[in-house]
Amino acid sequence: MSNQSKKVAIVTGGGSGIGLAIAEKFVANEIHTIIVGRNETKLNSAKEKLGRLCYPMTCDVSNLPAIPSFVEQVINQFGHIDILVNNAGINMKKDFTEVTDEEFQSVITTNLCSVFAISREVVKHMLPRKTGSIINISSMAAQYGLPRVIAYSASKTAIDGLTRGMAVELSPKGIRVNAIAPGFIVTAMTDTALNSDPERKAKAINRTPMGYMGQPSDIGDAALFLAGDSAKYITGVVLPVDGGNSIGF
Repeated sequence: MSNQSKKVAIVTGGGSGIGLAIAEKFVANEIHTIIVGRNETKLNSAKEKLGRLCYPMTCDVSNLPAIPSFVEQVINQFGHIDILVNNAGINMKKDFTEVTDEEFQSVITTNLCSVFAISREVVKHMLPRKTGSIINISSMAAQYGLPRVIAYSASKTAIDGLTRGMAVELSPKGIRVNAIAPGFIVTAMTDTALNSDPERKAKAINRTPMGYMGQPSDIGDAALFLAGDSAKYITGVVLPVDGGNSIGF
């Protein structure tokens, strides 16, 4: 498997939703794709869907001490890593004053600290090869204020800063770092959130100039573009894929 010409990608949270859509695009383009998550059953059913170039690996990225050995395991099995997509994330809706320190920290650990930790370990292996592409998944919550998701908003705003800081430091060494900020995308998570709140759904669509919600594959297409040679002169950007939502009124 350590054939250097083979492209190898890691997609965290790759078992469902946006992560699965990104993995699907990668596999369709002959990229050996490791999907990472906590739920082995979910990962295995994703593997059945995606086929031979998809490799499920169980790891809880919020368990920071486990990350270095996980990355070593990938290197031992695949030889190198070309692409890292930091997609795993959690959200929590709660009034500002009701959020406990533990809850806030839990979201920050999964959505921010794990992204730093896994990127650090992967970059150690990208540096000697002087090549690599890292894609972080940001959010509209970093573009404008959203109520009742304070920890999530803080984590995703930090992701944008992390993306720019990493890009400036690592791009001279051949590693590009970008982020994607999805708009309202049709997934199981948004279905639950928006279909139970018609007023919020109408508000979401009304401020999206294109007038409809995006598909996970729209994010997959953007990730495939940013990961590949077509984007070889692009680094440090946060690309909104949102039907114009971030500039809508």
